Amino acid sequence: MPLPTEIAVPEAPEREHQLGNKKIWIDLDNSPHVPFFRPIIEEFEKRGCEVFITARDAYQVRELLGFYGIAGRVIGGHHGRFKLLKALGTISRALTLAAIVRQERPDISVAHGSRGCLLASRLLKIPHVTLADYEFTAKMPTIRPDWLMVPSVVPDNRLHMNGTRIMKYPGIKEDVYLSRFKPDQELKRRLGIAPAALLVTVRPPATEAHYHNPESEVLLEEALRRFVADAEAKIILLPRNKRQEAELRAPWQDAIHSGKIVIPEHVEDGMNLIWNSDLVISGGGTMNREAAAMGVPVYSIFRGKIGAVDQYLAEQGRLVMLESVEDVKTKIVAVRRQKSTQRAKESNAPALETIVHNLVSILESQSCERSSARRARLSR
Repeated sequence: MPLPTEIAVPEAPEREHQLGNKKIWIDLDNSPHVPFFRPIIEEFEKRGCEVFITARDAYQVRELLGFYGIAGRVIGGHHGRFKLLKALGTISRALTLAAIVRQERPDISVAHGSRGCLLASRLLKIPHVTLADYEFTAKMPTIRPDWLMVPSVVPDNRLHMNGTRIMKYPGIKEDVYLSRFKPDQELKRRLGIAPAALLVTVRPPATEAHYHNPESEVLLEEALRRFVADAEAKIILLPRNKRQEAELRAPWQDAIHSGKIVIPEHVEDGMNLIWNSDLVISGGGTMNREAAAMGVPVYSIFRGKIGAVDQYLAEQGRLVMLESVEDVKTKIVAVRRQKSTQRAKESNAPALETIVHNLVSILESQSCERSSARRARLSR
């Protein structure tokens, strides 16, 4: 049963496919994957599909599972910034995943760039779907997913995946969960931030990622220095893990002690942090795109290769790229904004609908292929 490279969103609601005899394995490898897959998990459970969830204990994945009430089996963790340890850690986690998932017998596996899930799926011969929104991520030599699903703005000539079927969806990854966003009016009070403060949310770069460029840390330092010196500003600083938090606390201890910089003690909903902010400065793609999707002014200090999605947002004027210390001083517009949920309310979730539709089609195609193979065996 051939699949098109892109499936359009149906103009009228379709009858929901019932998938009571199907099982899908979803692996949550990084913090942004938890809110992203949450509505996808709900959609498949509504269709009667059994969803088996695994997760990696990296960044804030474990805390976000509890925050969103998602039941998943946590397997493996983060192995630092060195490539050899990363590779060994991926292999170790993949072997552990394979041993556990073997008993589950899922029809397909799905992840947003999880190398451990991809490798385990190959070992178990489980058809695998990779979702991605950054085309320059490191690939595993000789191992490719069966399907790759990306935003439609990513051009085909950047997707070098021989033997992989390409599928696309409209909008950006963050649109998947934006349509379900509900503003938290109590967040500022809970964090001890005055209602009138100019609120700046800052996400440091992923210093342990393979694509990290140290220039991002220079821009981060300059951004913090600028707003620590701004009498009206309050900074919410969101370290990626405890190691990075310790590294940032040391040089900024006075600003943290005075309350100028606030590091939340517990995990918070990232979308609500953004909605309550007047502007966002981030070295991470997900928070940049979440802010752009919500119409919140956002400035990127990411200095790696710029992906097609971020280029698209920058061309639309929804994301500003900061490339130098001078840019930090001159390009950031620090003004209070009128907060609105209008963009979220107007969203009809075409990204979510298309992703679910694509995955349902893949599940059905697998059933057809297995039926054909069974008939061929019986006819011999």
